[in-house]
Order: sequence, then C-alpha cells, then structure tokens
Amino acid sequence: MENIHYISSKPLDLNTIFDIVVNNKQLALSEESVLKIKASRAYLDNKLEAEHKPIYGINTGFGSLYNVEISKANLTKLQENLVMSHACGTGDRLPKSIVRLMLLLKVQSLSYGHSAVQLETAQRLLDFYNQDVLPVVYTQGSLGASGDLAPLAHMALPLIGKGEVYLGNEICNAEEVLNKFSWKPIQLQSKEGLALLNGTQFMSAYGIHLLLKSYKLSYLSDLIGSVSLEAFDGRIEPFNELVHLVRPHNGQLKTAERIREFLEGSELISQEKKHVQDPYSFRCIPQVHGATKDTLDFVRKTFITEINSVTDNPNIFSKEDEIISGGNFHGQPLALALDYLKISMAELGNISERRTFQLVSGLRGLPAFLVENPGLNSGFMIPQYTAASIVSANKQLASPASIDSIVSSNGQEDHVSMGANAATQAYTLVNNIERILAIELFNASQALEFRKPLKSSEFLQSLVNIFRDEVNLVHNDRELYKDIEASIFFLKNLNIEPNEMF
Repeated sequence: MENIHYISSKPLDLNTIFDIVVNNKQLALSEESVLKIKASRAYLDNKLEAEHKPIYGINTGFGSLYNVEISKANLTKLQENLVMSHACGTGDRLPKSIVRLMLLLKVQSLSYGHSAVQLETAQRLLDFYNQDVLPVVYTQGSLGASGDLAPLAHMALPLIGKGEVYLGNEICNAEEVLNKFSWKPIQLQSKEGLALLNGTQFMSAYGIHLLLKSYKLSYLSDLIGSVSLEAFDGRIEPFNELVHLVRPHNGQLKTAERIREFLEGSELISQEKKHVQDPYSFRCIPQVHGATKDTLDFVRKTFITEINSVTDNPNIFSKEDEIISGGNFHGQPLALALDYLKISMAELGNISERRTFQLVSGLRGLPAFLVENPGLNSGFMIPQYTAASIVSANKQLASPASIDSIVSSNGQEDHVSMGANAATQAYTLVNNIERILAIELFNASQALEFRKPLKSSEFLQSLVNIFRDEVNLVHNDRELYKDIEASIFFLKNLNIEPNEMF
C-alpha cells in the first residue's frame, strides 16, 4: 500500500491529518486537483490577454496602493517584489512540524482552482514537504487579517530562490538547496504572489497542531485525574450516569463515562468511604473537563471548515467568468476559536493544579507532601509551586488577543483579527498544560503508593507501572526537576489512538 496522501476535493479532517503526520505520508496532487489548477491559471491568462482593465492584486499595487496600475511587462516583478517586501517576520522560528502543516494546508487551499497559481508552484510546495525542505518562518509579523502575510511570505521566498530553509537539522540558503535538488526558481506569474501570501495557513497550521495535542491532553486529563481520584480516596457517585443524563452536555457525559471505564475493577474506588463528599476538583471533573471537550469540538469545526476553504484574494471563478476581491483572508473566525481554545485548555491546568494541591496537603491519610519523613524531607512541596506558577502564566496567556485591532496599510486594512498572536499564545499555553499534567501524574502516582495493599483498576495500575519505568518512587529528597522532565517526556511519548481522543 503506497504511503501517499492525494490532495483533492475530499475534505481534510483531523483523522486524516493525524494519519499523514504520524505515518510520514508523502503528498501528491490528485488528477482532479491538477485539472482545476490548470483551468484556473489558463482562465486568468486568457482574461489578461483579452482585457486591459485593472484587477486588484493582479495588475495593480497592493493594500492602500490598489489604485496603482502595473504594466504587463512588470507583472512577474510585481509578484516577486510582493514576496520579498512582505517577508518581515521576526521572533522565534516556527517549529518544523507547524511549517509542514502550513505547506500542506496552503496547497490544499490552492488546489480548488480559485487561486490561479501555476501547477509548478503548487507542485514545488509539495516537493518541499516531501523532501523535508522546510522554509524558515518566524512567529511574529502577522496581524491575521490580510492573511498571514509575513509568515506566508517567508514560506514562499524559497520558491524564488530566496530566504532560508531547513535541510534536515541545518539552516541553509534556499538558492543552494534548490541547486542541490536541481530545482529552478519559480518565475511567479500574475497573482501568484498574492495567492501565496493571502491566506490563513499560519493560524490554521497552529490551530490544527494544537487541536491534535489538545485532544490528547483532554484524554490525559481524564486519565491522570482518575489516578488522582484513586490516590485521594475519592468517591465514584459523582460519575454515575444518572447525574449527567439530567444535565446532558456531551463532554460531561463522555468524561463521566470514560472515568467509569478507567476505574472499573478498582478496589480503592469501591471501598467504604469515611467522607461523604470530595472537593470540586475531583467531584466536578465531568463538568469541567467536559466543558473543555465541548469547546474543542467547536474549535475543531471552525478549523476543519477553514482548512477546506479558499482563503486568498481575489478569488477566481472561471465558470462564472468572475474575478472577485473579497475578504476570505480575514482571520476573525480563527482568532475567536483560538482564544476560546486558550481559555478552555487553561481550565484543564487550573483544575489539575488544584488536585495536586489536595494530594500534598496531608489529608485523608496521606502524609504531608507525600513523603515518609516530612520535615527532614520537603518531598512534593515545590512541584506544586511549579504547577501554580505555570497556571498563573496561563491565565495571562488566555487573555483574548482577538479583542484587539490596529489599523494598517494606511487605513485600507482598518480592522485586523490578531489571530496570529492568539495562535502563538495558544501554543505556549497548551505546552504548559502538558507540564501541569505531568506534575499531577508525578504526585498522584506517588500518593497511590500509600494506598497499598488496596489496588486501583488494572488499567490505571498498568499506567502507573509503565510510568515507574521512567520515574522512580521518591523516598528521600532528590533533584525533582529531573523527575518532572521525565514525567513530561513520558506524556509526550504516550501513544493514544485517534478513536480514543477525537
């Protein structure tokens, strides 16, 4: 079976992208996409040959320079100038995994035949992806409104032999890499620079990457929360299906069901309890984790719609004989979704840290700070501080970026989404959630040891046993930062099947 994904009109979804990423699939254009791209290009060439009226971005300047007409002789230079002048990114370099998604999503958008790029332009982007020649793109520079102009300009620079690329783990001059592969620089035709730069693929790539990770972390929140519940000698009643059927939010129902499955067969959860209630951070796991699940489903719908759309400008409608300048590059739907993602994922961190706090507080027969000789040993006192500091940072990151707007392009682009800032904030925040959950698992697995000889469920016990291969029990004080790093590594490398996550 060939390990190739064919780009076509069949919509991309999270399962498909997960499969492409995990199985390192190569990308190719379907025959359908090839025909659409060729037809769109031919239509624009014929249109420019037959007519001489100005068409925005094709034979005019850009932004507030839209009234400046450009002669036919300078159309290629116009597009090249656009790419070079807009490559004004700065800050950190994008992770290569997100650049790869940008390439995939840009070609997907171009493949619908409403962008009038040359076939060789789309194919070269796929060559970059397949040969792991990844443009160096920067995190800062996009307002998320005229598309992700600066980041996409950096993505496009290597097409014309400029800018830098990753080749393996090295950063190389793009022109040298083109020569290495015997690739000639693309001679951009009318509109191509605009088709490459207008679009939401920076925000979209971040969004898809973060959704894949957030669904995994949502599952892990339920899993690790279940270990904490066992370690805290929690009650099963709040997870009874009857409670959730009378308030049937989908995420709430799913969370309660999942935790009941995790706890099946546990001696700890079924033993008689001395307390009649648990704190909210345990009792309300279905309600809090469930609300995040429902938010993820909303964000997922938004991004799946976006990555299967045409987001450059102007749009070419060859069958209708129309070239229309609109605003599909505006990132407002993504900005709002990314801000919502930030808030919902921050809450998973908030409640996780509260469970960690309860576990180290010397309650319910657990020793203070989860060590055998507290006082001489500080034990797990400070990992909770670390989690608390990260939670506080996330509260700042979760402040919405989308409520801001700064006028640009001399007033022509007078409302922007700031969705790119939301994307980079979300990236930091979601990675922080992984760290907070790793600290909770570190604490919960330690606390569970004090519940012996009673056992948790076979499923949860197997998780803790595998975790013990990476992180040993703490008997006396040691350098716990190493254990936290090992815990994070464990979660990063824990494989969860898509049908469990999505």
